[in-house]
Amino acid sequence: MGFKCGIVGLPNVGKSTLFNALTSSKNAEAANFPFCTIDPNIGIVDVPDPRLDIIHNISKSAKKINTNITFVDIAGLVKGASKGEGLGNKFLSHIREVDAIVHLIRCFDSDNIQHVNSKIDPLNDLDVIETEILLSDLEILNRQMEKNKKKVLSEKEIQLLELTLNSFNKNDVKSIRDNISEEEYAFLIRLGILSIRPKLIVCNVDEKSVEADNQYTKLVKDKFKADQIINICADIEDQIAELEDEDKANFMREIGLKKTGLNRLITQGYEVLNLQTFFTSGPKESRAWTIEKGTKAPQAAAVIHSDFEKKFIRAEVVDYNDFVKLNGFDKAKESGKLRIEGKDYVVKDGDVLFFRVNA
Repeated sequence: MGFKCGIVGLPNVGKSTLFNALTSSKNAEAANFPFCTIDPNIGIVDVPDPRLDIIHNISKSAKKINTNITFVDIAGLVKGASKGEGLGNKFLSHIREVDAIVHLIRCFDSDNIQHVNSKIDPLNDLDVIETEILLSDLEILNRQMEKNKKKVLSEKEIQLLELTLNSFNKNDVKSIRDNISEEEYAFLIRLGILSIRPKLIVCNVDEKSVEADNQYTKLVKDKFKADQIINICADIEDQIAELEDEDKANFMREIGLKKTGLNRLITQGYEVLNLQTFFTSGPKESRAWTIEKGTKAPQAAAVIHSDFEKKFIRAEVVDYNDFVKLNGFDKAKESGKLRIEGKDYVVKDGDVLFFRVNA
């Protein structure tokens, strides 16, 4: 299990360049004209985790398998897309199944790259995209209410739809996002509602503004929570993606870049989605797995195989630091650092686990 991010933004803000950089590919065409991307581009990327590298080396596993993140890059939206302007809003259907939405906005000046609205205004750009997403969601909600004439929904579902529709008509997404249960959230997600999904705002900046804000990123950070916002220079990331590991590290040192855009995005993505990592390790493979924080051992086992939850007996658990310090499971067991945990154990980030299940 990894997580999926849909990249949305106005035409020509750097979505395809960023997508290519993050996925180290040239799948998405990047050019200086609007609507360069028509069909969605999808890329699956390993989530780098130095802990997995160390666990793999200690266990001398035959294979190392990272968890992953999927990026979906869709065509640029413009004001009026929901009414057919530009390429219309049908492209939003390509990201209905994402876990989080990455709003990419342009936060740099350049005479060489045209902007669809002729001026740099990141807050207006965000408003256009969120409005078009909201209008698309309203269309889904109205269709669902129409379906209700055939009595396919429960009374509880109808009430939730009415509440959501009323709030969305008032442009009040926050009240829905903050006040519905996990079950209600899951129902709206299954319908394909995008506005309530967690979001990250990526400011595409010039090189000197990655670590230090500029006039545009300051506007964004004044309005939104800092933990939702990441500064990335798509052009720099594209250059980094072309380099080998050693050259990559040297180049980053030269320009004073502490983390790649991919690492920044993954860190923030895990935070907004409330995710964490546990590991399994043995002679055959060492592997990272992504789960939500608060997940209990049987449900974590189900991420490996769906049958493991109902066949769960116990989990053998070693803290990552103990695993490294004691050089693996065997020494951890000898030192009393391997714990036997039952069905109520809440898995912690970095746990190295071995699940015992019924045959």
